[in-house]
Amino acid sequence: MKKTLLIGLSLVSALTVSAQKNTPQAYIENNKEDAIRIMHETGVPASIVLGVAMHESGCGNSALARHLNNQFGVKGGHTVYYNHHKKVHTAYKRYPTIFDSFEDFARIMTERKEFAGLAEKLSHVDYTGWAHGIQKHGYASSHKWSSQVLALIKKYQLYIFDENPDEKETLAANGDR
Repeated sequence: MKKTLLIGLSLVSALTVSAQKNTPQAYIENNKEDAIRIMHETGVPASIVLGVAMHESGCGNSALARHLNNQFGVKGGHTVYYNHHKKVHTAYKRYPTIFDSFEDFARIMTERKEFAGLAEKLSHVDYTGWAHGIQKHGYASSHKWSSQVLALIKKYQLYIFDENPDEKETLAANGDR
């Protein structure tokens, strides 16, 4: 009887914890408009903003994402936060909102010298070029990083948020939808 009760409680606890986590679909739905807005303001593809954020933050489930709204693992300054009543000191940046984290990522991609050339030579619909360019210029040390980000973009069809409005109008005018 005790075993059954213990197993039941463990199962309920596990379900409660998993229910609190962001799913990829919920993360996309909650953040797609901000990613599109960033794309229109900066030229960084919405699919890249979402794909990199999903990859780096585990769809918003990482400690940095939950406690600091830091979706990209951006370092800067000294931050203190509490995790399960334990004081945590970190060198990662804290953002007021997820949108602010998205904006900072786009700023890094467009203003830091190692990435600034990407916005000049790649369009907002070339998510593959962006992923490879970001990796090539040192954003991540993993040789699989761009492949992992591209896999997320393709799996969740994030590229649909990069649609070229001019292309859409041309297709609609020609009846080619």
